[in-house]
Amino acid sequence: MADKQTKRANPENPEKLADIKLKPVQKTAAGFAAVASTARHILEEMNVSRGFVALQKLNKVDGFDCPGCAWPDPDDHRSALGEYCENGAKAVAEEATTKALYADFFAKHSVVEMAEWDDYVMGKKGRIAEPMYLPKNGTHYETISWDDAFKLIATNLNSLESPDEAVFYTSGRTSNEAAFLYQLFVRAYGTNNLPDCSNMCHESSGVALGESLGIGKGSVKLEDFFEAEVILIMGQNPGTNHPRMLSALKKAHEKGAYIVSINPLPETGLTGFADPQTISGMLGISATISSLHLPVKINGDMPLFQAINKLLILEEEKAPGSILDNGFISDQTHGFEDYKQYVLGQDLNELSDQCGIPLADIITLVDKLKHSSKIITCWAMGLTQHKNSVDTIKEIVNLLLLKGSIGKPGAGTCPVRGHSNVQGDRTMGIYEKPWPWLLDNLAKNFHFEPPRVDGYDVVDSIEAMHKGDAKVFFALGGNFLSATPDTLYTAEALLKCNLTVQVSTKLNRSHLITGKEALILPVFGRSDEDIQNGEKQFVTCENSMGVIQRSQGVLKPVSDTMLSEPALVCRMAMAVLGDKIDIPWNAYMNDYDKIREAIEATIPGFDDYNTRVRQYGGFYLPNSSREGTFPTDTAKANFTICPLEPIRLKPNELLMMTIRSHDQYNTTIYGMNDRYRGIENERRIILMNQADMEKRNLKQLDVVDLYNFADGKQRVARKFLVISYAIPEQCVATYFPETNVLVPIKSVAKKSNTPTSKSVVIEVRLNSRESLVSSREV
Repeated sequence: MADKQTKRANPENPEKLADIKLKPVQKTAAGFAAVASTARHILEEMNVSRGFVALQKLNKVDGFDCPGCAWPDPDDHRSALGEYCENGAKAVAEEATTKALYADFFAKHSVVEMAEWDDYVMGKKGRIAEPMYLPKNGTHYETISWDDAFKLIATNLNSLESPDEAVFYTSGRTSNEAAFLYQLFVRAYGTNNLPDCSNMCHESSGVALGESLGIGKGSVKLEDFFEAEVILIMGQNPGTNHPRMLSALKKAHEKGAYIVSINPLPETGLTGFADPQTISGMLGISATISSLHLPVKINGDMPLFQAINKLLILEEEKAPGSILDNGFISDQTHGFEDYKQYVLGQDLNELSDQCGIPLADIITLVDKLKHSSKIITCWAMGLTQHKNSVDTIKEIVNLLLLKGSIGKPGAGTCPVRGHSNVQGDRTMGIYEKPWPWLLDNLAKNFHFEPPRVDGYDVVDSIEAMHKGDAKVFFALGGNFLSATPDTLYTAEALLKCNLTVQVSTKLNRSHLITGKEALILPVFGRSDEDIQNGEKQFVTCENSMGVIQRSQGVLKPVSDTMLSEPALVCRMAMAVLGDKIDIPWNAYMNDYDKIREAIEATIPGFDDYNTRVRQYGGFYLPNSSREGTFPTDTAKANFTICPLEPIRLKPNELLMMTIRSHDQYNTTIYGMNDRYRGIENERRIILMNQADMEKRNLKQLDVVDLYNFADGKQRVARKFLVISYAIPEQCVATYFPETNVLVPIKSVAKKSNTPTSKSVVIEVRLNSRESLVSSREV
């Protein structure tokens, strides 16, 4: 039975491929095509009036925060035409759909049958409308009352030998209020096992920035982009993953910023942007975004930045006092002389070879940097999911320290967060390694002694479940199975649990690989109106730049049997804890202002929370890097020596990174097309350099199997179509989550323990010579 369930974890691979079509790679992002796509997705899921209301209130100060990415809204003016992007509209269409799944749907479709559907088909079925229960040895989910669901959770949690046998996961869309209550409940229950999606994305950023600058968050505001002289965009694809970022980059370019894209793939959004909020954009007239593209090898960013930093130091030696910010270095940094000695000892030709960028192109960038002091560095998961990610980000910080480009307008760090409140969840205490001050404040304010031992992060949790050391898994949002590495191993881990609980809005693969018993608990989305005790409630979120803003749903929920996330956490806490600890869960459930009062008393920076969050646009949290202070162990910003550890590939090996298509957000698949890359109607593809194809005697659209052999174990993803693409030699790209099965559970970033989904060593082997020529449209 377990083997059969494990096989369902990985659409391993459906042994059939769709009728793929290839078109030319687009040179312009957004424009009329984005508007048309937005309208189509909205109208597929709801009527015109509901769709109009949803889009009109999306990212407005009197509306709700986008459930997609965490890119900030403007502080001053919100567009009357629409303060959202194509992919934000897709996210809202998925959430605000009027399709609803009740008990009759689950009675009709068994777990085995649903597992045969791909993620796109599964996600399009509709909102989960009532609590569902999968009994032991059950084949179908069946309805369960909320009271019985909470009783089941309480029975399982309270029968464990230790609270540390339970794992409590959190998704990045969870509001500040729900996240605060959740961590409060979990710690009152007695564990710090609070893994979250940060563990899989920007954990490396938090560790690197915390150790080098004293705060694990970025330092810039949106307005800094409009004062910057140089903006470096690294390891990210804004046109698909953060489309509203393109508007900021366009404005920055118009104001004179020199924008550089550093990424193995050329991305359309950084080539040209047709702003759909302008007449010219709707006519397809595009604006230039990036002035220079450096196609770095996968995991080649560290040698690239060491070459840049060495060249800057050499330029300073030629013209002392004119290149580096020596006053800043002397007064506010630590470790410069040791770093200088180290980096000057590196060979520029070797660094150029390791990063894959000709030295002449590196010098071109250095010529722009050497007389600029307002430099912004932006990055996403292309930098954070490697074994050396923490050191790579520290090397980028080294550049900013050399130039004094931190703590001043137009300069600083900008890790671009993926999910809409993932940064806020961490601020609220969703962290398996809690800060002592947080635990002290919880003890003082709520009169219990929270656990002081570090808990499990995501990888730790998977391994604990696999060993049998964790027996209950609870997920507040997300699609844990599809998001995590080593899919089949993770599936085996979940199957060993006594109970798995998924708090969800839509059907996903994590509902189909379960413990001995399973629950699906449906909750409101961001767009849903939330009324508690007869009063409309709102929640708050934190964006990538540390702004706390309100979010109030405006649409009637499609079911009256769903709960809000704060209400769910409160009712669960009362069922599990009873009267053991005197925490006013009822008051929190009925009035979210009471939750915010508790947050204000516990978390620094939230003074006068309820008043300030009701002001236009909310408020900024304190940020030491932005303010030019560095609360590190040295009380200064730290230069870091980061030894190079290049990945050595054998002739038959390739280095794979996972990427998103334009028709997806995280594990949610909106459609089967990657419009900008010219790939339609298929996701099982591998982008390869033409030279690598020729070395393996592969032709366009050949069918191949992908293998990873880490730790002496064979992992395989079957039936992928080869596509020739502009990517450095020995580097390949595949879509997430289809190739998560290849990411070894034990391959993680040093210090952050983040899975290395951007540097997976694979072999590509021919599957068959199926001819797909007839389906090509080139």
